[in-house]
Amino acid sequence: MADEAAPERAPDTIAARVMGCAACHGTQGQGTDNDYFPRLAGKPAGYLYNQLVEFRDGRRKYPPMNYLLAYMPDAYLQEIADYFSTQRPPAREPEAPRVDAPTLDYGKQLAMHGDASHNIPACVSCHGNALTGMNPAIPGLVGLHQDYISAQLGAWRYGTRRTAEPDCMHTIASRLNEKDITAVAAYLASLPVPSDPSPVAKGALKLPLACSSQPN
Repeated sequence: MADEAAPERAPDTIAARVMGCAACHGTQGQGTDNDYFPRLAGKPAGYLYNQLVEFRDGRRKYPPMNYLLAYMPDAYLQEIADYFSTQRPPAREPEAPRVDAPTLDYGKQLAMHGDASHNIPACVSCHGNALTGMNPAIPGLVGLHQDYISAQLGAWRYGTRRTAEPDCMHTIASRLNEKDITAVAAYLASLPVPSDPSPVAKGALKLPLACSSQPN
């Protein structure tokens, strides 16, 4: 009887092991056409790790993610975060704005300069001039869909997405109204991902308020 061929084994690499993420986030974390599955590639490893832990421990609610991560140890979540933070796949084309020009201009104003009259800091003051985030744990905002950004700002605003205190995003989002959220989400989604989407170095930005994700 002829020897049977040994079954092929999948390579034991982190790239192979994170293929479970590919259906929703793309093979290199580049994102997909689904509005609610964000780009992971190039985001700070600390941010990605924090979100994986939040999903695993149930503080951030999305059943498929909660189920997928339920029994993964911290060290493995860190390995996944490190992997996606180093990926640099081509970015999708920016999203065509679904708002009128004045609304888009207003979104740009909020993103670049904030609104001092309502104590709303500019997005760039925490996420960087290129909006690619800051190490170790402030995410980039480019390469995301308008509906995803809007949904996350709404979740922060209403408290359905929270993190440890001081919860700076809840504080900021609670000062935004529906017009603000629509405008800034449309503007951010219209921006291209820069050729180098790397976050700026830790400490490169002086944050306008205390934030648990970026302790001083």
